[in-house]
Amino acid sequence: MKRLTAIAALCSSLAAVAPVASAQTQAASTTAANPLAGPDKDFVQAASQSSSTEIDASKLATKNSDDKDVKSFAHHMMVDHTKLTLQLKMAAPHGVTVPKDNSDTAVLDSLKNLKGKEFDTAYIQKVGLQGHQEAIAAFKKEIADGQNNDLKKAAQKGLPTIEEHYKMAQDLAAKKGVTQ
Repeated sequence: MKRLTAIAALCSSLAAVAPVASAQTQAASTTAANPLAGPDKDFVQAASQSSSTEIDASKLATKNSDDKDVKSFAHHMMVDHTKLTLQLKMAAPHGVTVPKDNSDTAVLDSLKNLKGKEFDTAYIQKVGLQGHQEAIAAFKKEIADGQNNDLKKAAQKGLPTIEEHYKMAQDLAAKKGVTQ
């Protein structure tokens, strides 16, 4: 009888501990698998995709454009977006992987078969103007809504560069007669 009472008491205490242990394990696994708040995740994805697309499209510009101004802009984009990607990686919390080579394939596919002036126009419109407008929006959203202080600081630090790129793209578009 004492044995049954002891076993019942042990089972009862284990049953009381199990839900707590299970909840802690679940919380830890949720945190490990999903360490960023939604706005921060969206920012990491958008910023990395923007930079990757800029770099890859600018590489295309060095081959598909004959215009020295377009090539100069493209070179500037490759250098600056490589730096921005590095800053994003350094700001990301431990355990968060910043995607690389996650370019917008629709943009790249629309550019890769174009040459000369036709390429220049599409590149300026899609990458220079539209791409930087989208990046500015993503950086501003992170600054306003982000939960991770390091990512917010990276967005604050990177926003002036993205805005400068947009201004450069506007100037290039005006010079080349490209409208949005």
